[in-house]
Amino acid sequence: MRQIDINDLKQLLVENCMLKIKADEIGDEMPLFGPEGVGLDSIDALQITLAVEKKFGIPIKDPATARQVLQSLGTLRDWLRRQPDAPTAKS
Repeated sequence: MRQIDINDLKQLLVENCMLKIKADEIGDEMPLFGPEGVGLDSIDALQITLAVEKKFGIPIKDPATARQVLQSLGTLRDWLRRQPDAPTAKS
C-alpha cells in the first residue's frame, strides 16, 4: 500500500480548484461537494480526476467510482492507497 499524504491532496485541490475555504481548513472527512463541505462542483470534479491521473498515474475511470472516491480527501486517499499499480507520487 502506497503512502499518500493528505497534504498532497489538499495541495492538489488548491492548484486545480477555486476553493471557497483555505486548504488548512479542509478536514480529512469533510465533504468535497455541497454547501456543508468544501463546495466543489462538477467542473471541479473533472479537474480533480485529471489532476489525480497526472500526479499519481491512476485514472478514475467511471462516474460511479468518481462519486464514491471524491466524497472527501480521506476517501480519495484511501482509494489511491488501494490501487495495485499506484506509482510513487510525481512532483
